[in-house]
Amino acid sequence: MKSLKSLLLLLVMGTLVAVFAACGNDEKAGSEGLEGSVVIDGSGTVYPLMARLADDYMTNEQENVSVEVSRAGTSAGFKKFLVEDGTDFNDASRQIKEEELATAEELGLDVKEIKVALDGLTFVINKDNDWATELTAEEIKSIFLASGNMKKWSDVRSDFPDEEIKTYGPNENHGTYEFFFENILEEKDLVEGVNLQQDYSTLVDLVSKDKNAIGFFGYGYYENNTDKLTAVKVDFGNGGVEPTLDTIKEDGDYAPFTRPVFTYLNVGMAKEKPQVLDFAKYVLKEAGNVAGETGFAPLPEEELKNTLSELEEIK
Repeated sequence: MKSLKSLLLLLVMGTLVAVFAACGNDEKAGSEGLEGSVVIDGSGTVYPLMARLADDYMTNEQENVSVEVSRAGTSAGFKKFLVEDGTDFNDASRQIKEEELATAEELGLDVKEIKVALDGLTFVINKDNDWATELTAEEIKSIFLASGNMKKWSDVRSDFPDEEIKTYGPNENHGTYEFFFENILEEKDLVEGVNLQQDYSTLVDLVSKDKNAIGFFGYGYYENNTDKLTAVKVDFGNGGVEPTLDTIKEDGDYAPFTRPVFTYLNVGMAKEKPQVLDFAKYVLKEAGNVAGETGFAPLPEEELKNTLSELEEIK
């Protein structure tokens, strides 16, 4: 009789354990039950940050969601975003333009701007260049503008080498190109022979192999290639400032060459596909934690929380 009672007790306990385990699995399934895809294109500058967030999201949050991140460039990305059945997000290293907003309105697309971090436009030179390690902001502008008439390094300063300057930068598909030539240079009459490239890794390679080169891109690409390139210190009037995660903050010493970077959300897609909205919220929750690891200065936590609160209103 005692053995029978013990057996019955074990059976009851086993049943309870199974029930609790099932409840636990149901709860886990409920929190990880999203599936499908999230499609992102756009800025090559923002790519390292968004790719990291996508990888973390798929690994730690939603293993059944596929987040695809590409880097056609800000402007090229908007062309893929602002169409019927376009991408879910477009990463951008500049704000959306009026004509792009007009296209969205014509198509009936509801677009949400999400600021994710801060970047510093960084000018880089070859490791063997020991003369142009610090330049004034005006000298940099003159080097890239046709009106500057700076064909040789000695045209910039008389004690610089009498060698031809080789200028490099991202092409017109990139928001970095537009930010520099519209917000800093304020004109597009570029120096003759400037070498504009689609791929940032190509720019890194070209500058690293040319002693007389000077190029530019987002800070993150420099930070990942400090063994190949030197960042130019920029004198904005109070001495040379090196771009760093501390100086490229909005109130930092590098602020004149600092810019916010964004991702733009198709709100319609977020309403139709829960994984799209969930990923947008994840970006705002985690961007501040991983920004510095991918070459960006984080935004104030309160600013990220405020935007997250706005996303909570999307139903």
